[in-house]
Amino acid sequence: MFLDQVKIDVRAGKGGDGMVAFRREKYVPDGGPAGGDGGRGGDVILVVEEGLRTLMDFRFNRHFRSTPGENGMSKGMHGRGAKDTYVSVPPGTTVRDAETGALLGDLIAHGQELIVAKGGRGGRGNIRFASPRNPAPEIAENGEPGDERIIELELKVLADAGLVGFPSVGKSTLLSIVSKARPKIGAYHFTTLVPNLGLVSVADGRSFVMADLPGLIEGASQGVGLGTQFLRHIERTRVILHVIDMSGMEGRDPYDDYLAINKELESHNMRLMERPQIIVANKMDMPDAEANLTIFKEKLYAGIEDEFAEKIPVFPISSLSNKGIEPLLSTTVDLIETTPEFPLYDEEMQEETVRYEFTPEEKQFEISRDDDSTWVLSGQGLEKLFKMTNFDRDESTMRFARQLRGMGVDEALRAKGAIDGDLVRIESFVFEFVD
Repeated sequence: MFLDQVKIDVRAGKGGDGMVAFRREKYVPDGGPAGGDGGRGGDVILVVEEGLRTLMDFRFNRHFRSTPGENGMSKGMHGRGAKDTYVSVPPGTTVRDAETGALLGDLIAHGQELIVAKGGRGGRGNIRFASPRNPAPEIAENGEPGDERIIELELKVLADAGLVGFPSVGKSTLLSIVSKARPKIGAYHFTTLVPNLGLVSVADGRSFVMADLPGLIEGASQGVGLGTQFLRHIERTRVILHVIDMSGMEGRDPYDDYLAINKELESHNMRLMERPQIIVANKMDMPDAEANLTIFKEKLYAGIEDEFAEKIPVFPISSLSNKGIEPLLSTTVDLIETTPEFPLYDEEMQEETVRYEFTPEEKQFEISRDDDSTWVLSGQGLEKLFKMTNFDRDESTMRFARQLRGMGVDEALRAKGAIDGDLVRIESFVFEFVD
C-alpha cells in the first residue's frame, strides 16, 4: 500500500524531578542541602532514511513518546538525561503543525533531522535554593513537562522527472521499459493507483529518477479522479515529461489533451508551469499517429513567430517497439542537469526579521467559574508552574503561593468577586481562597 499523508501524536519526555536531601556524614556538622537536579527529558526527532518510500510505517503506529529524565539524587548527584527518540521518515517529507498549519520543516537529504517535540528540563534540587537567609531549604522542583503536539506528515516523492498525462496514454509502460520498475499495466483507465519510481540509466552512464503518476483528467485539481491525491508528487520534479496518446484511439484530440493537463497543473500550483516540459508523443506505431502528430505540431507552434524562439521539444516514440526512447532519455538527463531545483517553501522558511518594539505582556493565566461555583485557573504559564511544583513539601507549596501572588492571581480573583473560603481549582488540585 502507499500512504503519503498522515497525522501523528508526539510527546517529548518530562524532565526528572529535583531532590530534597541533606548531607548526613560523620564529622561534618551542619552539612547543608545536597539534593541534585533532575535529568533532561528526551526529544522526539524525525530523521530521513533513504530506503523508505512511503509513510506506511505510520499506518498502525501514530503515537510516539520519548522517555523522561532521571530524578536527582542525594550527595548533589544529577539525574541522567534521557535518550532522544528517533522516528524515521522517507526523503521528501513535509512536516506541519496540525493545529496551526505552520511549516516545521522540509526533510529532503538522507540523515537530515528535525526536532518536533523538545524534552523538558530537569527540576532543580534543594542545593539550588540555598541562600544566606535560608541555608537549609526544603524546596525542590518537579521536572518541566515535555512538548506535546500533533503534527502532519505529507510525502512528496523525490524524482528528477515526472510522467504526467491522461489515463492509458502509456506512462506505466514507458517507465517499465526504461527502468527496472514494474508498475501495474492494464488496458483500462486508472491502472496506476499510486506513484511509482524507477531509476533510469542512459547509454552514456548517466542516470536519473523517474516518477509515474496516476492519470489525470479534467477537474483533477478540484478533486475529480485521483489527481487531487497525487498532483503534489509532481511538485519536486525538475522536468515534466508530458505523455500524449497520438493515436487518438479514444476519440480525444491530442492538442486538447495537452491543454487540459497543463490547465490542471497550473490550477494545482502555478509554479509547476515554470518547470521545463518535454512532450512525449506516444503510440506512434498506431494508424493515424503520424497525421495527428503533424496537426499537433502545427497547433503547438502556431503562435510562435520568431524562428529563433525556443520551442517545446516533441519526441515521437513507441513504447511497444522501443523506438525513439534513447533520444528522449538523453535530452531528459541533459535538461535535468541544467535545471536548478525548485524550492517549494521559500516564503514560509525565510528567516523572520527581528523587530524590537514594546509589546504588552500577555496574561499568564485566565479565570473562569464552574457550575459548582468553583473558580478555575488556567493558562500555559500557570499550568507549567503548577506541574513543576512539589506539593509534598510545605516550603515548595508556600513558594507556589508566593508565585501566584506575584503573578497577580489574588488580585484578579478579588476583582472577579472571590471571597474568603471560595474553592479555587488548578487542573485537579483544589485549594481554598484566603482573603
